[in-house]
Amino acid sequence: MEFTAGGRLEVRISPADVGKRVSVRRVGGSGAPGEKFTDTVGVLTSWDAGVLSITRKGGESVRIPESALVAGKVVPSAPARRRGPAANFEELARVTARAWQPIESEPLGDWVLRAAGGFTRRANSALPLGDPGMPLDAALVKVREWYAARGLPAYVQVSTGAEGTQERLGAELERRGWLREVSADVRIAALAPIADLDADVSRVRLDRACDAAWLSRYQRFEEPGPDVLKVLGSGPSVWFASVPGEGGAPAAIGRCVVDGRWAGFMAVEVDPAYRRQGLARAVMTALARQALDEGASAAWLQVEADNGGARALYDGMGFATHHSYHHFRPA
Repeated sequence: MEFTAGGRLEVRISPADVGKRVSVRRVGGSGAPGEKFTDTVGVLTSWDAGVLSITRKGGESVRIPESALVAGKVVPSAPARRRGPAANFEELARVTARAWQPIESEPLGDWVLRAAGGFTRRANSALPLGDPGMPLDAALVKVREWYAARGLPAYVQVSTGAEGTQERLGAELERRGWLREVSADVRIAALAPIADLDADVSRVRLDRACDAAWLSRYQRFEEPGPDVLKVLGSGPSVWFASVPGEGGAPAAIGRCVVDGRWAGFMAVEVDPAYRRQGLARAVMTALARQALDEGASAAWLQVEADNGGARALYDGMGFATHHSYHHFRPA
């Protein structure tokens, strides 16, 4: 990472660069000779009282004393990814939201307030895709009041890590005492290679609706209410996959929402007794073939940051992270 000009380290950023993607080098501790440098790349979200705050791609916030800064520069947005289809943040944000549609929604400027009886944060959080039409503090009061009136906790979904994402909003929420509770990645891939995987799909059954057996394998609630069924059935073209198991519950399940060129994969779960038999791969392959038949060409999914097993599976299918998202709630 080159910071020098004529052999000298230079700081070429200032508070005027807040909101831009930067690369900085700092030295910690006493600054003694030979002490190692640390480089940080991310969005400069604030520069106040002699302290810089930089939000990295994954949403982590790094605070750097101005006195420790030895070099810095503005850098271009992250280069286009070579793996997977071309996509911008706003397109993906709207596609992923349509796959988890709320029961009730209300606009707040360019934000959308969403509620579905508490089933999945993705359908029970404010989705900010622009200006709320009022100062942020006033907008957050509206958010808290709207969810309180429905007996739900207030959440704001904030994305980081791609051009056009919301690092500054996340930093502003943190400054106001909001807590980052859950983080996940949105990953994308070409659809055809998934449909071409060598997988035994002969046992996979596809249906337009989820039945009681499918729901018994989906471990996200104790007793599914009407809101759960409505959210799971929402989307332009929804498919449910299942592989028969013993005792009535499927050995594996999955859900896919086809939306134009995109096919979204979610709720892929396998009974622990049937793991390492390729069932998740078979479910994904069967759903991908159905999506291809409907004209889709690109795939997306969401996976939590700490789900190592799922991430390894999706790595092998060609998925790469496009951006991350986080749910913030008031302290």
